[in-house]
Amino acid sequence: MAEPRSLVSASVPHNPMVLPTPEGSTLEMDPLEYTLRKHLPRKLPKRRNDVYVNMKTDFKAQLARCQKLVDAHREICIHGLGLAINRAINIALQLQMSSQGALQLAANTSTVELIDDLEPEDPDEAGEPLTRTRNNSAIHIKVFHPNA
Repeated sequence: MAEPRSLVSASVPHNPMVLPTPEGSTLEMDPLEYTLRKHLPRKLPKRRNDVYVNMKTDFKAQLARCQKLVDAHREICIHGLGLAINRAINIALQLQMSSQGALQLAANTSTVELIDDLEPEDPDEAGEPLTRTRNNSAIHIKVFHPNA
C-alpha cells in the first residue's frame, strides 16, 4: 500500500514576472515583493449624461440612475470597462425594454490602455517602483430617443 501524500510538503510553483524596460531589455521581478495598484484610464469624458458602470455598485442603483438621466436628457452614454462590459450592455437593454421601444441603442467598442503601478512591499529590500502598461476592452453605448 502506498504512503499518503503530505499536504504540508507540497510546494507552490513560483512564477516570477518578466517586465520590459524602456531600454529594450527585460526585468525579472518577484510578484510577492510588489503591490499592484491599478489606475483608471487617463482620459474619461466628463459630461453630465455619461455613466460609468462598475461591478462594485448595485445593479438596480445603476439602472435607476441611468433611467433618471434618460428622462432628463435626450441621450446618455453608458461606458463599461473590462468585466463591467456585460453589465453596461445589460443596463442599456433593460432601459430599451422598459421604454417599450421608445429608446434606441448605438454601441461602439474600443481598447483602452491602462497603466498600473507596482510598488515594493518593503522599500528597504526591494527595488524602486515600477509601472506596467496593459490593454483592456471597453464599450460605449449611446442610449437615445430617435427623432420623430
